[in-house]
Formats: sequence, C-alpha cells, structure tokens
Amino acid sequence: MSDQTRKTLSLLASCLAFVIVILDVSVVNVALKSLHAEFPSTIAQLEWVVNGYTLTFAAFLLTAGALGDQWGPKKVFIAGFVLFALASFLCAMAPDLLALIIYRLLQGLGAALVVPASLALVNQTFPDKNARSRAISVWAASGGMALALGPVFGGLLISTAGWRAIFLVNVPIALVGSIVAWRCVKQDGANAAGRVIDMSGQILAALALGGFTLALIQVGSSGLRSPLVIGGMGLFALAGLAFVYVENSKQHAMLPLSLFKNSHFACSSVIGILVNFAFYGLIFLFSLFFQYAWSYSPLDTGLAFLPMTGSIMIANLLCGKLMVKHGYRTVLAGGGLLAAFGYLAMVPFVGDGRYAHIGAQFVIAGFGIGLTVPAMTNAMVSSTEARFIGIASGVLNASRQIGGLIGVASIGMIVGGVTPERFAGGMIPSLLCSIAALSIASAISIAGLRKVDHALTRIHRV
Repeated sequence: MSDQTRKTLSLLASCLAFVIVILDVSVVNVALKSLHAEFPSTIAQLEWVVNGYTLTFAAFLLTAGALGDQWGPKKVFIAGFVLFALASFLCAMAPDLLALIIYRLLQGLGAALVVPASLALVNQTFPDKNARSRAISVWAASGGMALALGPVFGGLLISTAGWRAIFLVNVPIALVGSIVAWRCVKQDGANAAGRVIDMSGQILAALALGGFTLALIQVGSSGLRSPLVIGGMGLFALAGLAFVYVENSKQHAMLPLSLFKNSHFACSSVIGILVNFAFYGLIFLFSLFFQYAWSYSPLDTGLAFLPMTGSIMIANLLCGKLMVKHGYRTVLAGGGLLAAFGYLAMVPFVGDGRYAHIGAQFVIAGFGIGLTVPAMTNAMVSSTEARFIGIASGVLNASRQIGGLIGVASIGMIVGGVTPERFAGGMIPSLLCSIAALSIASAISIAGLRKVDHALTRIHRV
C-alpha cells in the first residue's frame, strides 16, 4: 500500500466517524413520532432519547481528548468506533423506551471518544501544514454534509424500513471505519507528556451535568416540588461546587478554570451554549411540529429541514473569507442577529400550515447559524495559548452540546405534552426564547470580543 493511499484511507476513516456522530444528532429527531407510536411516552421521555446521547457526548469530551494524548489517538478512535457500533446495534434492538435511552447514553460515550481522536488522526497523518489544512477542510465538510443530509436520510430510512434502521445503518459504517483505521493508520504510542487523566473532575462533571439534565427535563411534567427535580438540582449544585473546588486545587486539572479569565474563551463558551440552545431546541420542536401539527411524514419532515441545513453548509464555506475581511467579532454578531431575524420572521406564519411561508426564513436562520459556529471557534482558538488548544476545542464542543441539551429540555418544558395542540401552542413562545438567546449571543460578541483579528488563518467549520 502506497503512503498516499494509506493517508487517503486514514482520512476516510476519520470522516466516516465524524459523519455518523453528526448524523445521530439529527436523524433521531425525525424518528420521534415513530418512537412515540411504538412506545407511548411523555414529552420528557422523548427528550431523554435525544438528550441521553448529548449528555454523555458533552460530559466525556475533555477526558476523551486526554485519553488520546495518553494512549494514542488510534487506540481511542478504534475503541470509540467499536463502542459506537455496539451501542447503535443495541439501540436498534431496544425492546422499550427505557432500554433505548440507556443505549443512547452508551452511544454518546462512543461519540465522545471518536470525535477528538478522529481530528487527532488527521493531524497525525498529515504532518505537512498545507496538506493538513486541506485534510481538516475535508473532515469538517463531511460533518457539514451529514448535518445537511441527515434529516432527509433519516426520513427516507424511517419511511422505508422503520426507525430501527437509523441505528442499524451505523453498524457497518463503524466497523468498516474501525478496520480501515486499524490497517491504515500508523501505530501511535502513548504521549508521556500528555494530559493526566483527571478522574475526580470527570466524575463530578458528569454528575453535575446529569443532575442538571434530570431536573430540567422532569420539571415540565413533574413540577418544581418533584423529588426528581429537587434531587437533580441538589446533585447539580453539590457536584458543581465540588468540581470547581477540585479543579482549582489540582495541578493537572481536566479544565483549568484560569482559562475563563480570558474574555474570548469565556464569551465563546457562553455563545456556544446560547447558539445551540436555539438551534437544537427548535430542531427538536419543528421535527415534532411538522409531524403532529402539519401531518408530515418522516421523509417530508427531513426534506423540510433541507433548506436550513443546506444554507448552514454554504455559510460554513463562505465564513472564512468573511472573517478574513471583517473579523470574527463582526461575523459572529452578524450571524447571530441574522439567525434571530430568520426565526422572528417565522412567527406570523407558523399557524397557517403552509411551508412556503416559512421556507425562506429557514434559509436565513440556517445561514446565520452557519456563520456563528466557525466564528465562535476562531474567537476561542485564536485567543488561547497553543498548549491549551485541545482543551479549548473540547470546552467549546462540550458547551455547544450542553446548549443543545438545555434547548431540547426547555422546549419540551414549554410544549408540555405530545399532542398537535401542544406543539402548535408552544411554537411561538419557543421561537421567542430562541430569538432572545441568539440576540444575547450577538450582544456578548460585541461586548466581550473587543479585539478583532483581521488576519485569521485558522478556519474551523462544524
């Protein structure tokens, strides 16, 4: 096997991993009505199907990156991909909704292992700077393609083979990717100078995030006085305080809290939460709204998202040039306001049942979202010391997943039930909440990112 072939196949394995991880963020939303039909459930239980994956994905991202430093990205990549394949198979075979939620948690853990390792493999395989830049662009574009086509692909699978097919299709892809990585990626040794695994910090972070998720999802159906809600918030508070104490006292902390003294780092993290709160919260709601309130099929629902997801991919491609010309602060603030305007323009039309009246708004909102993600990534990475780049990337990805988690849970709380009337009634207040989140993100961009870099060279698209 020639060196160039080996590199090409290694890149293929990394892209396959990124594609199916992104697919499983989006395709499950399209399957929610089918899941509800087979397993009668509450809105909170449907939220857990989406958020179980996001919870473990977000909670273990930083530790997964450290494991790649310690054991080598090839080993972590293959282990994560095999785990993802196993969890996907178990999801497809789930006998009830509780089992599906548990397997989704396991699937999210596999995703957390795969994503940082896949990017590390690209960096390792392409030592030449120019070749590496091209390879990273291909890797990022594969994620954008998965986001754009995921709802359509999921809708097609569900319409023809049922919801279990969206999980089964992951298995051969993950196994092929694992075999290709095993055969083609050069063996990588452990990095003795890599980050130390911070198990106490990891456990506390997972407990805090799990408690917060439990409380936020259950409060809509159980009320503020529910033991589950009170217990979840108590766990979040105690574990969160303990996490801050432990991370402040450790020399090799999973998350050096001093990084948040950098305004660009702190603001980018908050912006990541707010943008994904709006985007993934509304993806969850519109997936159900189209099917329950407007009686769309799963395939029709997937096609309805295509203008938005397609415009996200186009904006990703254009964002680099815009940032070089105007700086990431202007692009980030403008993207947030554009997305907010797109959602605001939907408000008068969501009740009339005609997609033609909101299709253009989907394009506008998607384009705005597509500008914010590369800009916030560059705002964080460009202002962080080189030795903390891996941590910065992990924090931003984790904050975005947490934002999506909060968005789905909050929208579920606003809607409150699985009926056409509930989805129709919850649409406008949900849109207004998302518009507020995006407007606040734009305001933070203007106030917190004061120095504008007009000569950016690091362009990240996800």
